[in-house]
Amino acid sequence: MNAADIATSLAERAEVVCRRYLPHGRRQGRYWCAGDARGAPGRSLFVRLAPPGKLGKWTDSATGEHGDLLDLIRIATGARSLREALAEARAFLALPVTHTVSNDDAYDRTDAARNLWDRCRPIENTHAEAYLRARAIHRCRFPALRFHPSLAYRDDAGRWRRFPALVAAVTGNDGGLEGVHRIWLDPNRPAKARVERPRKALGRIHGLAVRFGEPDAASALLVGEGVETVLSLVTALPDTVAAAALSAGSLGAFIPPHGLSRLLIAQDRDDQGERAALRLQRRCTRLGIASTVLLPARNDFNDDLVTLGRERLAQRLAPLGIRPRTGKRSGFADLQGTKIPPSNNWLPT
Repeated sequence: MNAADIATSLAERAEVVCRRYLPHGRRQGRYWCAGDARGAPGRSLFVRLAPPGKLGKWTDSATGEHGDLLDLIRIATGARSLREALAEARAFLALPVTHTVSNDDAYDRTDAARNLWDRCRPIENTHAEAYLRARAIHRCRFPALRFHPSLAYRDDAGRWRRFPALVAAVTGNDGGLEGVHRIWLDPNRPAKARVERPRKALGRIHGLAVRFGEPDAASALLVGEGVETVLSLVTALPDTVAAAALSAGSLGAFIPPHGLSRLLIAQDRDDQGERAALRLQRRCTRLGIASTVLLPARNDFNDDLVTLGRERLAQRLAPLGIRPRTGKRSGFADLQGTKIPPSNNWLPT
């Protein structure tokens, strides 16, 4: 068997490979999730276990690394050469097939996300709106946001509880709902629920986004990580068309809509955010889209909004300019004809 044959054979046993070489990960829908290709716990690495798509294909959303299962074995075992990795893979394939592989294919997570979305109601005058307003976000009544009064939450020990939740629709550039992002809330105060992971995604998320405003109405788009971060900028600049990619990895994989001429990238102040912004800027350069990276003064733009207030944050962003396709002025001030190069970083002072 050559390397290609071995990679194919490994893909046919993708979940068994993951259980062996990424033992601290776990299956989530059609993917095995782990911290990295060296087997650390976490959720930034995704290995495809079931179609659609190529089985065994993996991507680390934090670093941009990707490959097949032979590459994964090479990294996970610390093999010093392809020859060593092939020897390890051949030894693994010689083992008898175990029956630990679960079959979650009958559960369609995208359909589950759409069903959940249908059971939610608009965000107006709900606990979800109160949560956002407590974070100084006063522009949040978008069709992409809904509220569920008593959404089930399962902790890592398998226990179930119910909390109110903010639910956001995750869509592609075609507008079709592919997943939802859930933020469970404390029922007694406008804050996140006191649980281990108050934020969870359901369905397809990677490279997609929660969208605010009408993207067809503007030649420019603002994209950032979290819902609160992006809505903070929309609060300061009310006419902005924006999108929340929900994670650094998904931000780095974001595909700008067709016909876009300019992208503003709201980066969080951490290493993952910096790598994601750089990766997205490179994609914009290849597509001929002008891009500008916005850096907050603090950890993220919601911290800036809470600390500075809407008017002062808007003043800090005033040097940026967007002109929508419709001719209507956006929330960004014009730059008086200044041209933005394909890649440009801008740091508020």
